Amino acid sequence: MTETEMRRVAPSIFATTAHESRSDRFKPIPTIEVLRGLMAEGFVPVGVKQSASRTEGKADFTKHLIRLRRVDDGKTYRVGDTVCEILLKNANDGTSAYELLAGLFRIRCMNSLVTQTGTIDAIKVRHSGDVGAKVIEGTYRVLNEAERTLVAPQDWSAHKLNRDEQQIVAEAAHILRFGDNQGEVTTPIKPEQFLIPRRHDDRADDLWTVWNVTQENVIRGGLRGIGRDDLGRPRRMKSRAVNGIDQDIKLNKALWVIGEKMAELKAAR
Repeated sequence: MTETEMRRVAPSIFATTAHESRSDRFKPIPTIEVLRGLMAEGFVPVGVKQSASRTEGKADFTKHLIRLRRVDDGKTYRVGDTVCEILLKNANDGTSAYELLAGLFRIRCMNSLVTQTGTIDAIKVRHSGDVGAKVIEGTYRVLNEAERTLVAPQDWSAHKLNRDEQQIVAEAAHILRFGDNQGEVTTPIKPEQFLIPRRHDDRADDLWTVWNVTQENVIRGGLRGIGRDDLGRPRRMKSRAVNGIDQDIKLNKALWVIGEKMAELKAAR
């Protein structure tokens, strides 16, 4: 993405000062400066998003997320491939430190997911000291650890899930997406709807495909159901896409753990 494209989607990336609510100890290193340093290291922004803010004057400082990919590694990708990415999250209103996470990007559905890499879940860099150098160093640490997750497509594809096992994945995802603090679910959307593929190529019963279908349905929304209004009358509804940065990351991490645990159980049999 060009800087012009990024500015149109996420202007807070270009904030040069901190929000007025921050103290003098808060060092507002503009994200664009850190990003330019990463670009010099061969990382290219391929996607950005920004949180909405209801507080007047905060929109230019709010939380944002940048997806970065190496373009100088000599690799070429085709539809169906999975690419390793780095996710950079930051804000200049005090709601986020610089945070680096591992991400995978599935070329087939253009739907990114966040992975838990095991020894390094995320690296956070506070707004103090030499932020740019720390972020660049952390990026390489996360990237090296994250590349281990690229074995998942091959490993998980070797595990076939029966209908009951697929239902377990769907039910766990259903509670994650729609459950309240007690895990109670009231939505008319059913767990089995998470298992309905959106494209013909995803009609398979291996763990990698089932997991991706479930993850895409959780994040992208659009599932329809018929509930009841306060008067008991039928009411059509459609699940919303997950657009919030923190909710997106939280759901993807939890879904990844479900997939990992299912893979471990299948491999142990």
